[in-house]
Amino acid sequence: MFRKPVTRFTAVVAAGLLALASACSPGETVDDEDPQAAPSEGQSVEEGQFAGETLNYLYFTDGPDEQATRDNIARFEEEYDVTVNLEILPYSDLVSSLQARLSGGNAPDVVRLTGLGEFAADLLPLDEYLGSEFADEFLEGPMLAVRNNSDQMIAVPSDLTMNGPFVNVEMFEEAGVELPSTEEPWTWEEMLAAAKEVQQATGSSYAFAMDKSGHRLSTILSQYGTALLNDDGFALDKEKAVAALQPLVDMMAADEMPRDFWLGSGSRYEGANEIFLARETPVYLSGSWQVGQFVNNAEFEWAAVPNPCADECGGFPGGKFMAALSASENPQLAAEFVRFMNTTESQEHFAAVSGNLPTRADLAESGVTYDDAAQAAMDVFIADLNRTPDLGFAANSQPAFGPSATALVEQVSEVVAGNKELTAAMDDLQPEVESIVEEMGSW
Repeated sequence: MFRKPVTRFTAVVAAGLLALASACSPGETVDDEDPQAAPSEGQSVEEGQFAGETLNYLYFTDGPDEQATRDNIARFEEEYDVTVNLEILPYSDLVSSLQARLSGGNAPDVVRLTGLGEFAADLLPLDEYLGSEFADEFLEGPMLAVRNNSDQMIAVPSDLTMNGPFVNVEMFEEAGVELPSTEEPWTWEEMLAAAKEVQQATGSSYAFAMDKSGHRLSTILSQYGTALLNDDGFALDKEKAVAALQPLVDMMAADEMPRDFWLGSGSRYEGANEIFLARETPVYLSGSWQVGQFVNNAEFEWAAVPNPCADECGGFPGGKFMAALSASENPQLAAEFVRFMNTTESQEHFAAVSGNLPTRADLAESGVTYDDAAQAAMDVFIADLNRTPDLGFAANSQPAFGPSATALVEQVSEVVAGNKELTAAMDDLQPEVESIVEEMGSW
């Protein structure tokens, strides 16, 4: 089984790791008489060691992240006197292309991924090259996804998204309803009561909307202290799940949340962003990736607000990973490239340009400077990083999470359609998820 890395959630960069950024060994020697096992120091990199070499980076882009990646690559090429071949594929082709290249003996050196389970056996353990303390540079939650069954770090969590609510500020002001502060989030009961009060005062179509997504439903499960999966498989506390999801079912029955929207697309994902942009709801649960769209397209004042709290606070994470391949012809260069692309300077630039959240502990603590119009919203999401429980990161890292989340959507849809009660739906969900885990495995 995979084991939780021993890191501090808000740890700052260790001194020995700062030394690596100056082309020294990334580890820190521990006295032989220390009762704990000495951390691996990794492999030092000499000046000019990689001069003239070429590295292949298999990549997919969400848009603005491409330019940030090219900027960081240019700095790497200049500093190390190497050439990086950035191979950009459509996301839909990434997995099949990587599978074919691995089978054909033509593996890239480094790859960007959204999940590691399928390729875990093909990824290069980074501890040997970057030192065992390298992991301490990153937030503990995202690190849950990158250790294999041998407790080796096989990737870096390179960027994050975070689920969370948006509000129509103008509608709240019209209704005279206060918004929560970053320091004092709503409870779930307070958020829904506020949303309904605004709906009644303004005549909006709905009080609340959310994307039709098992990932978004998992946000609420996490806040109620449970999750679909953990390292052992099905982990859902069904009593907590019913408490978390029943208010949604009740709101759809009362036309306070769009019922037809939820039932209209089967189990397929559907975003409710157009409902929010049309001013049909004062509160919309989605995530940090919407900020850029709202900056450009919203014709009203809007804001991100902290995730509401129940048993837990914080949101539910998504994100990407950067990994080197064991089949790389130059694994040390590949590992060093992964490290360089995730230094404080590199990740801060990437996050600022792409609109993603950082995974580094120092940046989560200090913040990132985004475009002025997006800064306030992104600060809210970064603050929620430090409130998000590990169970959400652990669940999202499991190979079976995607199809399990789809099964959750299907069961909730059955309830919304009036075909079963929520308690029965959660009972029916368990064997479905257990079958998925049996087929796909867990860490």
